Amino acid sequence: MAICRILMLLLYAAAAVAQSPEDDQLSKLLDPMIAQGMKDDPTPGLVLAVVHHGRVVYAKGFGTATLGRTDRPITPDTLFHMASVTKPFVATSIMQLWEQGKIDLDAPIIKYIPYFKLDDPRYKQITVRQMLTHTSGMPDVKDYEWNKPQYDDGALERYAKSLASQKLMWDPGTRWAYSNMAYEVLGDLIAKVSGVSFEDYVDEHILRPLGMKSSTLLVKKADPAKLADGYTRPRGGDYASIHAIAAYPYNREHSPSSNLHSSAADMARWAMANLNRGELDGKRILKASTYDLMWKPAADVEFCNGPNHSNCRKSGEQVGISWFLETKKGHQIVSHGGGDDGFVTGIVLIPDQDAGFVYMQNSEHPGMTTPEKLYQALVAYFLKK
Repeated sequence: MAICRILMLLLYAAAAVAQSPEDDQLSKLLDPMIAQGMKDDPTPGLVLAVVHHGRVVYAKGFGTATLGRTDRPITPDTLFHMASVTKPFVATSIMQLWEQGKIDLDAPIIKYIPYFKLDDPRYKQITVRQMLTHTSGMPDVKDYEWNKPQYDDGALERYAKSLASQKLMWDPGTRWAYSNMAYEVLGDLIAKVSGVSFEDYVDEHILRPLGMKSSTLLVKKADPAKLADGYTRPRGGDYASIHAIAAYPYNREHSPSSNLHSSAADMARWAMANLNRGELDGKRILKASTYDLMWKPAADVEFCNGPNHSNCRKSGEQVGISWFLETKKGHQIVSHGGGDDGFVTGIVLIPDQDAGFVYMQNSEHPGMTTPEKLYQALVAYFLKK
């Protein structure tokens, strides 16, 4: 792979949007930062979209969707595996059903999924709200079996039933620990309460109403010409050490925690809908008042690096209904990140500035610095305004 060809693509900008002084200002801030970041922190490609006051003010792709393929440049329409950025779509679905009186957030999960069971009598106490806020006490997934993907409608129910040998880490509601496992169960709950598959529910009640036309939770429905391939590299490696992941991260039993496929163009619409508290282009997906609950702190986020969740420290973040929350200079920041084999993603909202941004990269590896630099630069930019 010729390095010069890659570096030329770093400045590839695919979105043609009407330029304004703010657009130009953001381009001057972000373009050189991203180009330098991709040299320092090699990756095949990335895309960034920024929204402000109900419009896209920056949307550009850099690099390639397939390593070494200059005919496959990243654009705002390139589809990425979104990883855990899928989870707010799960929470939004739950809150839609809650608004309709079909789900009680404080009811035990077994009210809606009677076959859900763990090898621990306390599982009967786990509520819907605790699963949404990562306070259920459930452990995390250890093996996603990306190399053994399941594609059928029964995958989520089978997964929920397969958890009967799992044990809780502590009493439900007493501590915080991130659990993809809990979100898989929530996806099955959505399917059982709504009467359609989890993927079909999200498509009908969120993606289509918001005009997210390219997005899907079903990889076989994603346009293969738009899909980015996933890559990794060893710590400290250069472009020559980047290599393809062993298996694409898709397994339908993990759809609720990981499987959204979306583009920067579509995710910009998702960002604007949430900044507008559930409404976009005359279509409403949630009541505005529901965001008061979703963005209300429910638990402190802890990171633990010892056995059995010991040696923990609080990060300064909190969690609401799926969304992560923090305060900077008196402003609430609402966000969710994602990372799976071959991909890193993120969405950040600054509600009182009516601003936000989405970021996707088709590689994962130690020492990821570009996302953090973009986060710091854009938060600082909007909080100065």
